[in-house]
Amino acid sequence: MKSFNKIFWKGRKVFITGHTGFKGSWLCIILNNLNAKISGFSLKPKKKSLFNQSKIIKNLSSNTYADISNIRLLKKKIKTFQPEIIFHLAAQPLVIDSYKNPLKTFQTNIMGTVNLLECIREVNSIKSVVIITTDKVYKVNKKNRIYNELDELGGYDPYSSSKVGVEIVVNSYINSFFKKTILKNKISTVRAGNVVGGGDYSENRLLPDIIKSINNNSKLIIRNPNNIRPWQHVIEPLVGYLTLAEYQFKGKINEKNNVWNFGPNKNSSKKVIDIIKIMQKFNFFNLSIKKNKKYSETEILKLDSNKSRKKLKWYSKMNLRSTLKEVFDWNLKVKNNVSAKEVCEMQFLRYTSKK
Repeated sequence: MKSFNKIFWKGRKVFITGHTGFKGSWLCIILNNLNAKISGFSLKPKKKSLFNQSKIIKNLSSNTYADISNIRLLKKKIKTFQPEIIFHLAAQPLVIDSYKNPLKTFQTNIMGTVNLLECIREVNSIKSVVIITTDKVYKVNKKNRIYNELDELGGYDPYSSSKVGVEIVVNSYINSFFKKTILKNKISTVRAGNVVGGGDYSENRLLPDIIKSINNNSKLIIRNPNNIRPWQHVIEPLVGYLTLAEYQFKGKINEKNNVWNFGPNKNSSKKVIDIIKIMQKFNFFNLSIKKNKKYSETEILKLDSNKSRKKLKWYSKMNLRSTLKEVFDWNLKVKNNVSAKEVCEMQFLRYTSKK
């Protein structure tokens, strides 16, 4: 990766939906560190969240707690802020929750994206839009092949299929409304792997559950020990999103396919049980296996990020052990009363200084 362009973001006006979530909070912290001007639109965060821990709200130009379904308020906030770049992260992001509440999942993920796209049609200040989906949008094949951006889509569970809907909606709007505007080649969807990092308190996710077991000295219960995922630190895809946003802003993208994978190295696609064994080396914890029979989840996911490497000069810098060590170290430092925001910033600066 070429040296990350920090200068570009100074004073840049960035609007983020879903800014109070795990990835959204990390993105706010990084952009604040880069001296960008940030406006956020999201549901109110849970009491225990990275957003609250980091106190990043103090560094935002504006902050709105609202549902993405409120298109009238969303449009008002975007028009008032006049952003140059938009990152759309607002979503119902969990597979199991999508089984429990499919209607809300489809409404938030699909119609929330439609609402955003409708809003940006009326704001001429916008020069780059990055819409976050997931690696789970690909139709599962039986050959254990790595998925690239041209592979067939086909989510099985409500969460995955709702994100497939997002991909279809974005492509429709691009072809129907943006091809002959200043946003031609400046709207993309991005698909990352299973992101991990400090400050993730989501339920039914492996790393947060491991950290909870370590902190509480309790037994970890895992559902699918042999499922394979492309594990990556949250900083890695976020740097990819930032790089793509800059390239789009500068008119450096000329792609028929407006989709980008940001996955880890091949060696980071490992089984759940492999992740547990590495984390147990940092701090031992007991576990039990309770296989998930109620909810179906994709067994194997691997991403091909050759397009991002070739076109954006982006690539994954962290191996699996260093990724997991950063999560463990983040937790340890915050437990010892180091500022959550400061730890995030230190890890980001360390990452961007790597060659």
